[in-house]
Amino acid sequence: MSTAPDPALSHTVGPTEPPLLEGTIGAAFDATSARHPDREALVDVSAGRRYTYAVLAEEVDRLARGLLAAGLAKGDRIGIWAPNCAEWTLTQLATAKIGAILVTINPAYRTHELTYVLGQSGIRMLVLAESFKTSDYVAMLEQARPDCPGLEQAFVIGQESWNALVASADEVPAERLAEVAAGLDAGEPINIQYTSGTTGFPKGATLSHRNILNNGYMVGETCRYTEEDRICIPVPFYHCFGMVMGNLAAVTHGACMVIPAPGFDPAATLAAVAQERCTSLYGVPTMFIAEWSLPDFASYDLSSVRTGIMAGSPCPASMMTKLIESGIEEVTIAYGMTETSPVSTQNRTDDTFEQKVETVGSVHPHLEIKVVDPATGETVPRGTPGEFCTKGYSVMLGYWEEPEKTAEVLVDGWMRTGDIGVMDDEGFVRITGRIKDMVIRGGENVYPREIEEFLYTHPDVQDVQVIGVPDERYGEELCAWVRMNDGAEPLTAEVVREFCAGRLAHYKIPRYVQVVDEFPMTVTGKVRKVEMRERTVADLGLRG
Repeated sequence: MSTAPDPALSHTVGPTEPPLLEGTIGAAFDATSARHPDREALVDVSAGRRYTYAVLAEEVDRLARGLLAAGLAKGDRIGIWAPNCAEWTLTQLATAKIGAILVTINPAYRTHELTYVLGQSGIRMLVLAESFKTSDYVAMLEQARPDCPGLEQAFVIGQESWNALVASADEVPAERLAEVAAGLDAGEPINIQYTSGTTGFPKGATLSHRNILNNGYMVGETCRYTEEDRICIPVPFYHCFGMVMGNLAAVTHGACMVIPAPGFDPAATLAAVAQERCTSLYGVPTMFIAEWSLPDFASYDLSSVRTGIMAGSPCPASMMTKLIESGIEEVTIAYGMTETSPVSTQNRTDDTFEQKVETVGSVHPHLEIKVVDPATGETVPRGTPGEFCTKGYSVMLGYWEEPEKTAEVLVDGWMRTGDIGVMDDEGFVRITGRIKDMVIRGGENVYPREIEEFLYTHPDVQDVQVIGVPDERYGEELCAWVRMNDGAEPLTAEVVREFCAGRLAHYKIPRYVQVVDEFPMTVTGKVRKVEMRERTVADLGLRG
């Protein structure tokens, strides 16, 4: 890692404390279970199930032995296709125990996407839920199976096949599992997560024990977790936010993982926080907005919540104010991407209000970050926008069996994120959007984040997203998608123009306004601006 970067340039190096964990996920879990055997480790609220660390360790080892009995070995790929549940966490930890690579499959995938992931990653075994919402996973698997000859076995959670898998543990002695676990290396791949691209098929970011175990640990350290903490995790496990920042942050600190529901439900989330006396709450901004907008919000006792993480997109100042007014004063903002395990920067619990709403914090321990000119790769001066890059233990091993695509984003150990960042004199970073989301209107670069923050100040606006749409005269024009507060009159483009006049430069004022009930979202809670553009172009009959 570099030392003493030029303070005039957008380049900083993280602290070297606390030291990195150099063992495997299984070893770290075993150590925590030995330290805190009687502490609650996992609560699946909707299923009514609770596990102490001792019981969870026993269940994990039993499943790991079942996997060995089924013929799985280090390096084999095991897929998991299910919403959040206790079995998901068991599978995550059990596969780590034997060195099998867990391929996390988006619960929203349909047959076409499932077939691609099964084949591209070479999955030998699939663990799946029977169904969730409108998805009949078993039926879709049967449709995909003829095109996936490498898939040898499938086990349905809660069904006889799953019970048989667990029961087969009796065929493998504990000594055999211990021998396998002792032969693992922390640098070996343990997880493949498919990142949704805007074009073509998703890419499989391949992550090691060292990648995700340490990132979960550092996230927990930054939130000041101890064995007293109880983390409410309404974000999906199939993504790093749930399985790394949630599960592995808890496991490395002896904290409790609380699953409020299989999928995000704002009322179920707050009910779980109150019932389980959670001290930490996770979510993307739209989740927090949905929770705090519940008509009976005041009836939930959130007094136990000390901290939490908001990530996925920038935190609106209005939402941060509501969190603090609710007594959650140590909430942190995190920034990252799947390819970096995921977190590169995070606010500390005692950062100022302004730093939490205007930045994504400063560099994590043992990492290095810089902002570069996207065209030249040269590091830009502080205060200058450019492409955010990160380097260190958290950077993925690469995209699974796609060396060319890996080489496009990994340069000399640096991960090029595709995000536009600005670093201030104290090393705090603002993310102003994706390079591809930046709107160029008549030659002027417009960052949607700035306009969104301004429109949040309108008293009738609950949530807002700004996109660029084609325009014959200016190349691109701005369109604001707006969700209104209950009882408010829908905003028109004319009202928005009047609100912005004299307060925003003319080229930053949205020409179009779409009032909607909801935004198109990914399963991880990120807004799908690509779909918003497509729908706006179709609705308004636009063409470039």
